[in-house]
Amino acid sequence: MNQVTLVRGARQLLTLRGPAGPRRGDDVRNLGLIQDGAVLIVDGLIQEVGSSRRLENLALARDAEEIDATGRVVMPGFVDSHTHLVSGPPRMLDYEMRMAGASREEIALAGGGILALSRAIGELSAHTLAAQALRSIEEAVRHGTTTIETKSGFGLTEACEIKILRVHAELQKQPVTVVSTFLSDRIPLSDQAGPDQYLDWLCSHLLPLLKRRGLAEFVDARCEEGAFTVNQAGRYFNAARQLGLGVKMHAGRGSNTGAIRLAVEVGAASVDHVTDVSEEEAMLLTQSNTIAALLPGAVFYLGRQDYAPARMLVDRGVAVALATNYNPETSPSQNMQMTVALACREMKMTPAEALTAATINGAHALRRASTIGSLEKGKRADLLMLSVPDYREIPYHFGVNLVDLVMKNGVTLLQRSEVKWPAR
Repeated sequence: MNQVTLVRGARQLLTLRGPAGPRRGDDVRNLGLIQDGAVLIVDGLIQEVGSSRRLENLALARDAEEIDATGRVVMPGFVDSHTHLVSGPPRMLDYEMRMAGASREEIALAGGGILALSRAIGELSAHTLAAQALRSIEEAVRHGTTTIETKSGFGLTEACEIKILRVHAELQKQPVTVVSTFLSDRIPLSDQAGPDQYLDWLCSHLLPLLKRRGLAEFVDARCEEGAFTVNQAGRYFNAARQLGLGVKMHAGRGSNTGAIRLAVEVGAASVDHVTDVSEEEAMLLTQSNTIAALLPGAVFYLGRQDYAPARMLVDRGVAVALATNYNPETSPSQNMQMTVALACREMKMTPAEALTAATINGAHALRRASTIGSLEKGKRADLLMLSVPDYREIPYHFGVNLVDLVMKNGVTLLQRSEVKWPAR
């Protein structure tokens, strides 16, 4: 017997319906808004989307379980396309020192920083790491995330990186979609290994191992000073693609000249941490399906001002996504609503542009836009119901959770109850 659910009466139903490719230009501001909208769900998939009056009169809707969205916004679940879920416990020492003005070098000398994260990952059991990561996922769900990508990269050794990726595999048993990415640029093969020997080892040993064990869907690489050169990244990506792995690119502050061009040439799903980007590079992205993933949370948390030039990118027709970059070192927040607020406040995106970036374009950054990211017939019923009547209230507030209900594949994962005041 079919499981049928009707979400009806939404003050604003944001469908994000549109073209099949990444949203850019005028499409990035079109939320496919339906007043008094409804969604009919059958066995976890969206059957119909439209006005409440029309859907209520469909034969399938007569015996449906109803969810009343009167006066509320209903929209696709957030797609967080860049996080580091398995990265150890909170970094309290680092935080206190950073707030006192310490540099990254001073924090490292005091026993904190990336090396401390790696040590913690090595010392903790896989079970403990999974429990910590699951709590992070639960917090993300509370704030409306229904699909989340998670990268390795903090392990620094082969054993720790494999441990992280195995935890990713364990997390994929949860109802929320978890996408695993292997991030490499600094796993030491040995103290004597040079860059070429290290790259040989990555391409001939580690990548085939990850493919055989099914531990990663994407590989990611930093292409910046102190990490991969453009030529090294190109070789690495070509090896990954020959194995059938998707590729992503870290190209943040100080990224190497030619990194974005390479990402476009190899068909990278996304270029993440985009901050330094020229007009020429913006044009290359515009002419491709590679998504520019912007991560304002880390800039905010670290007290910097070098936010990505989102206004320029959107105006040039680049397809932009937003993600939290959740990790305990530089962005300890799973709140995509806060990310949307930062995008509007600090990067001058409009609310509609930011929501497109946080949903359908995030799905494109994970090559999953055919099944998630918008509320359209045949897609998975991943949706949110918010406690407000207008979507512009998401960036209007900050640090406030507006989510009343989270649904994944037609199953309600979270439903907030109303506050009950005691009788006087």
